[in-house]
Amino acid sequence: MTVQRSEILDYVTYEEQRSQIRAQAMEAKRLRRVHADCLAFLFENDTTVRYQVLEMVRTEKIVREADIAHELKTYNELLGGPGELGCTLLIGIDDPAVRDQKLTAWLNLVEHLYVKLADGTKVRPTFDPRQVGDTRLSSVQYLKFPVAGQAPVACGSDHPDLSVEQVLSAEQQAALREDLNNM
Repeated sequence: MTVQRSEILDYVTYEEQRSQIRAQAMEAKRLRRVHADCLAFLFENDTTVRYQVLEMVRTEKIVREADIAHELKTYNELLGGPGELGCTLLIGIDDPAVRDQKLTAWLNLVEHLYVKLADGTKVRPTFDPRQVGDTRLSSVQYLKFPVAGQAPVACGSDHPDLSVEQVLSAEQQAALREDLNNM
C-alpha cells in the first residue's frame, strides 16, 4: 500500500511527534532487515517509506506541495506491487579500498541475489539497470522480488565471489507475510 499525501505531516508537527514515529519506524525496520555477510536486505513497507518521506520533509524543510508529491513518488517506488516485496539492498564494506575493489568485481551481483521460498524456489529480483554502472556497482540497490504473495524463508547471494544465505526468523517472515497481505 503506497503512502498517501494525507499521511505526511508538516515538518513542525512531525518534529513534535518525531520520537514516537521514529520508534515505530525503527521497529518496522528491525523486523524487515536481514543481514547476510556484508549485505543488508531491508524490505520496505508503508511505515518505513512514510518515515523516509517525513525525514526528507523535515531535513529539507519542504513545504511546496509539488516537492512533497515528488518525495512521495520517489519513495513509494521502493514498495513492491501486488505479490512483490520491495527491498533496499545496502552493501556494507568499511574499508574504502576493499569496497571499491568488491563493487568493481561484483558488477553482476544483483543478478545473483535471491529470496528463497518455503518450497526452495529462488526468486531473483527485478531492478533498475541504471543503478549498475559500466565498471562499478552502487553500494545501494533498489530491488523488487516477485514472490507471488509468499513470504520468503531466506535471502542471499550465489555470486561466485559472495556465496551467502541467511534464514529469516519466524518474526521476520511474519512481518513480510503481513506486508504482502496488506497490498
